[in-house]
Amino acid sequence: MAWQDHSRRSYRGGQPESTKCRQGRFLPISHIFPFVAAKTRGRAGHCQSGRAAVSEATRTVNHRVVEITREDARLNLHRGFLVVSSADGEIGRVALGDIGALIIRGHGTSLSVAVCSAFAERSLPVVICGSDQQPDAVIWPIDGHFEQGKRMQAQAEASLPVRKRLWREVVRAKIRTQAGILDLRGVRSNRLRQMERAVRSGDPGNIEGQAARYYWPMLMGAGFRRERSSGGINARLNYGYTVLRSATARSILAAGLHPSLSLHHESRGTALRLADDLMEPFRPYVDFQVARLMDEGETDELSPAMKATLAAVLTRDLAGPKGVRPLQTCLDAMALSLARVFTGEVRKLDLPGEPLPMDLAST
Repeated sequence: MAWQDHSRRSYRGGQPESTKCRQGRFLPISHIFPFVAAKTRGRAGHCQSGRAAVSEATRTVNHRVVEITREDARLNLHRGFLVVSSADGEIGRVALGDIGALIIRGHGTSLSVAVCSAFAERSLPVVICGSDQQPDAVIWPIDGHFEQGKRMQAQAEASLPVRKRLWREVVRAKIRTQAGILDLRGVRSNRLRQMERAVRSGDPGNIEGQAARYYWPMLMGAGFRRERSSGGINARLNYGYTVLRSATARSILAAGLHPSLSLHHESRGTALRLADDLMEPFRPYVDFQVARLMDEGETDELSPAMKATLAAVLTRDLAGPKGVRPLQTCLDAMALSLARVFTGEVRKLDLPGEPLPMDLAST
């Protein structure tokens, strides 16, 4: 088995390459999947050690979503690297500067306070998942950049009319993206575009819900039902949304905002309500990727290659008012624009445009 770098699988459809250790044996599988959040350049070749294997892969990849699924994993820091080891020794390492988020699914995983502090200093979320594989907690910093205090205060004092107006922008952007995804799938989207125009401040008519009832069967088939607790397609959607939620939380923290102070979502069971708000316009890109996996006949519940494909959504190039940018950059821009709306510097959110046919059609 080998340390697996899924960057090639995500973009070129190839199989992950194996990496040999110094003794010529294959490294034990790390169960850390360094998912790509920026397009790779070149090709990660074979290395002579597990340590080299990781550094070689990280030279061409930025903002990985690192997932830990081993029960016996131990996480520590060494000279700017996140080091993952087990009772048998070091498994691999990733440069902190190349990490966008850390998702921990292995319940036996242990990590040091130094790891938590290092991630907090970089505004990187550490997401801890429960037995149902859904996020239970997130570690985020209480100390931020010089604008954080001012922005959080403005966020907390934002009036209801402002929040309702912003929610209207978010819902319209989500429905617009859903319509664009259906267009790429060759499905008529006229009804969604009519719904987009009908959204009012605060969405009192729940146009978002009406759009979802039309959108899901058109995208996934008449028999599909969106149920979070189900497996199959729903499990793939859940995983993609978890990655997207983590990326959104990172953008929110970097913008100096509080992730619990939402525009619309009011769930008492989550500290990431603002992330749930801001990720809405980007959810359809996960949906599209899952639909493509269905087209390709993928039957595994959540294989490593499938996880890599879903996480690679963060690299998709999206059109916007300032040109074409990767999805993660669009999340950053949206969160920053929200902070500036709260402080009165701008009036509207920096939202992405419709999906780019050339980019998504080749995913």
